[in-house]
Amino acid sequence: MSKLTLSIAMGDYDRTRPIHDGRVQIDGVTPITQLLSPEEMFFRVFRHEAFDISEMSFSSYCVKTARGESSYTAVPVFLSRAFRHTSVYIRTDRGIETPQDLKGRRIGIAEWQLSANVWIRGILEDDYGLKASDIEWVRGGMDTPGRPEKIAVQPPAGVTLVSAPDGANLSDMLATGEIDGFIGPRSPRCFNEGAPNVGRLFADSVDTAGAYFKRTGVFPIMHLLGVRKSLAEAHPWLPGALFKAFSAAKSMAEIALDDTSATKVTMPFVEDNLHRARALMGRNIWSYGVAGNEATLNSFLDYHHREGLSEKRLTIEQLFHPATLESYSL
Repeated sequence: MSKLTLSIAMGDYDRTRPIHDGRVQIDGVTPITQLLSPEEMFFRVFRHEAFDISEMSFSSYCVKTARGESSYTAVPVFLSRAFRHTSVYIRTDRGIETPQDLKGRRIGIAEWQLSANVWIRGILEDDYGLKASDIEWVRGGMDTPGRPEKIAVQPPAGVTLVSAPDGANLSDMLATGEIDGFIGPRSPRCFNEGAPNVGRLFADSVDTAGAYFKRTGVFPIMHLLGVRKSLAEAHPWLPGALFKAFSAAKSMAEIALDDTSATKVTMPFVEDNLHRARALMGRNIWSYGVAGNEATLNSFLDYHHREGLSEKRLTIEQLFHPATLESYSL
């Protein structure tokens, strides 16, 4: 049997590079890999179905799945995970000291349905009593004017969502005080450039996120892996082969991270941060697969439905190809 030649879009991470450079082979597949930014990758996959296999926004995939419009089925390979307490930026001269102080404020977002935004809105409501309807949301381009929504969505009743003025971007609006804050997966340019009176809501985000994990056991999932349904139907071995290969690539990255004889990451204190993370989360700090991730998956599905993005509350079984819901053991 000849191998399938398939296009694969993914981010440039330590956990994907062994797929890209060929150190890890995908059984039965000759991959044509493209390393892309999330913005480009997700726009192309959700607007144009551009790839056979692609890293996908968790939220966008759920929107499509809930509508019965998804051309992809997911594999529980969680290529991006992040504690989103780092994602709330504020004006520090507005008396905003706690999450409750965001009530009545104008907060910028690039898209309502971004996975990071789903997570932090859910956390703000569950942990701090701040509802989405307590905020005026301003949608626009983060660093450049305008940003088309990948998928057209409407916020739930009672939520105010307005567009940024023509020609304006959210970073500049935050720097000049036209908005009181910004929430998103990337830090706005004005924060990176050290603009005065712009900071994070959670100043010690590591301790805040650590306490959140101890209480909930949730390590938020941002992205998963998708494969065309038509391919999975024609080749039912393919989802399992993808899970196997991407798991092997992640294991390779974890072994390299452990080797601190010469640090593989351009960052000091790697071994200290790795030890701290494992002390909090256990040795398997970045797990793939459904087993052990049920609390995280269900939390997101609850938030997604509550925030008006999925008309019906999805189940874990509806997300993933059946062949990836279980695995063999010796």
